[in-house]
Amino acid sequence: MATYRDTPYSAFNFQVELESGQGAEVKAGFAEVSGLNAEITVAEYRNGNSPVNYVQKLPGIHKAGDITLKRGVIGAQNLYDWVNAVRNGKHSEAKRNVVIKLMSEDRSDVVVTWKLHNAMPIKWTGPTLTAKGGGDVAMEELVLSVEMLEQE
Repeated sequence: MATYRDTPYSAFNFQVELESGQGAEVKAGFAEVSGLNAEITVAEYRNGNSPVNYVQKLPGIHKAGDITLKRGVIGAQNLYDWVNAVRNGKHSEAKRNVVIKLMSEDRSDVVVTWKLHNAMPIKWTGPTLTAKGGGDVAMEELVLSVEMLEQE
């Protein structure tokens, strides 16, 4: 259940659980989560004998957008292994319920939870490597296709 307050929460304290019950023992936390969205399609309809000259808009099916997760490369294989399982047709390993939790600033409470039902990886991107030097972190990206998004 979301925790209400008058001022907005900061967006920098969050956890991503790729496997059920994973919690605080996550291998490499994510630096960014983007694409949390839900959309309802609209069907337009007008009776031929309608006294008004405009269409009625009726709610249609709903869908969730693709979710992008980014993290620094640490040599953990769990993201690539998931992609590889899907690519090799291991359907029992393909879809997972992923949980994203926004934490309070002092990390004592979960203030909002998003549940991604039947998430499946559709794209993995490795880091951009450059010999220029500098302080950039090698990042990997995983895009998930989600059947339904639920907020608590």
